[in-house]
Amino acid sequence: MINALGNTSDFINKAMSRLYEENGRDRIFPKGVANSSTASAVLFLIGMCRQEKDFPLTPCLILNKRSLKVKQAGDLCCPGGGISSGMDAFLSKFLYLPGSPLTRWPYWQTWHKHRRREAQNLALLLATCLREGLEEMRLNPLGVKFLGPLPSQKLTMFQRVIYPMVCRLGRQKRFITNREVDKIVYIPFKDLLNPAYYARYRVKIETSLEKEKHPDIRDFPCFIHHFGDNTEVLWGATFRITMVFLEIVFNFKPPDMASLPIVFRSLDKSYLTGNG
Repeated sequence: MINALGNTSDFINKAMSRLYEENGRDRIFPKGVANSSTASAVLFLIGMCRQEKDFPLTPCLILNKRSLKVKQAGDLCCPGGGISSGMDAFLSKFLYLPGSPLTRWPYWQTWHKHRRREAQNLALLLATCLREGLEEMRLNPLGVKFLGPLPSQKLTMFQRVIYPMVCRLGRQKRFITNREVDKIVYIPFKDLLNPAYYARYRVKIETSLEKEKHPDIRDFPCFIHHFGDNTEVLWGATFRITMVFLEIVFNFKPPDMASLPIVFRSLDKSYLTGNG
């Protein structure tokens, strides 16, 4: 499975083709998504990275690590956020212009002609996550290649639905993060396709004074990313988004959680409030 990537061009073309097949079956955006206060759009951003200085470049997933100044501090997440209906509706119009990431997508004309309402929502959601990418990490919105949308994901601790948009990063190599982002994290896809890096995340959740005496303890599947002396844990909605992508493109599923080693974490009240 680790050798399933092939060369980068084959990987990107395969991803784009598989995503189009996946999204051609059913309606993927519900009615009213454009005006929903609980909808967010995120970038599932694919780029190139090196694991070591002299190692060759390899395809990787580019994520943000949330800073201590926001909710879910310390988590890895895709760049993105909530829809700003007026601004993002206006920005989405620019994605209809020749040369935009959307009009360069091979399937745009088919969507625009035969799935008009879906195409409008797609443009809106892509505009949202490109705007957020610019704000959070100074991502060049015109320097990405759009590969297609992924199925939506519901957050378990918040009333929010996430709509992921898969894009490949162009030539941009440097990012400037804002206050919401602690750092940029690069995870090679060849590691994501290695079952040895998966674990069971045992989380103790303390969200109220009553629960401090009897905290809520839950197990979640997770991926452990090692880079030098640093270790990051990918879990939650971003983990689920990543697993959906790997299953669609590579037919990969993580190992059964019950068989995996346990990693522990405690979440205090500031995790949900962002007042850490």
